[in-house]
Amino acid sequence: MTVIADMKKAVIGPGRVISYLEQGNGEPVLLLHGVGSAARSWLGQLQAPAAGCRFIAWDAPGYGDSTMLAENAPPPRDYADAVAAFVGALGLKKFHLIGHSLGALVATCYARHYPEPIQSLTLASIAPGHAWMTEEERARLRSGRLDTLDKLGARGMAEARGPGLLTADATDAMRRTVIETMAAIRPDGWRQAVRMLSQGDTRSDLAAVVPSLPVQIIFGSDDTVTPPASNLRTASARPQAPIHEIAGAGHACYVEKPTEFNRLIARFIHAHPISGSPS
Repeated sequence: MTVIADMKKAVIGPGRVISYLEQGNGEPVLLLHGVGSAARSWLGQLQAPAAGCRFIAWDAPGYGDSTMLAENAPPPRDYADAVAAFVGALGLKKFHLIGHSLGALVATCYARHYPEPIQSLTLASIAPGHAWMTEEERARLRSGRLDTLDKLGARGMAEARGPGLLTADATDAMRRTVIETMAAIRPDGWRQAVRMLSQGDTRSDLAAVVPSLPVQIIFGSDDTVTPPASNLRTASARPQAPIHEIAGAGHACYVEKPTEFNRLIARFIHAHPISGSPS
């Protein structure tokens, strides 16, 4: 098994850093994790990088060692701006972008406002955001998440919610990965992300992404967090985007079915290379 290098840090501004993991060589591929996750959740990709790919998995602001955002309830654009600063700090001129769950919401917002550097966009288990709901429903969902953390703490929340990101067929090792990653969240950073989720509208952002950008959608057939119907609703804003349902996978499809997920990623990246002809 490939050994993953130590966590790195990129300076994105005065007193501001983003921590990240990196593995592989070739075309850069930026990985954005979900609300209860972190860079280390992408080990199934980092440990088996596709040929010709350099995987870079960030810790979102307020996660890992990454600096929190300034606002108590930052909008999605603040996270998109953080991606832009991170990309700039790494000197990436072109890259492939992959977002999972809340990371898909952030990736889509970034693609809407910063399309030029993106070679291809993959959205997995898409968090649709709550901005299209009534304020009453948004407040209920927001307070429900925040109250869970307040009552159970990060560890208790991870033990209660983590297994639901996978199916009953997932291995014990996969369940421990999901639980331990969620248990390590920084509560203040997680609260910021929950408040951001309440303001997001991934479908609207996706509809505004430039038509020339290649986009694909991936989700698990047994996802109970962002079910297939939810993913398809968001995908309807991009009818030309290929859609892939991974059989037997739950919400954390890239953790539970890494071989299938990596195959879809590699095929899409190789079909849209930064340089040269499609392989």
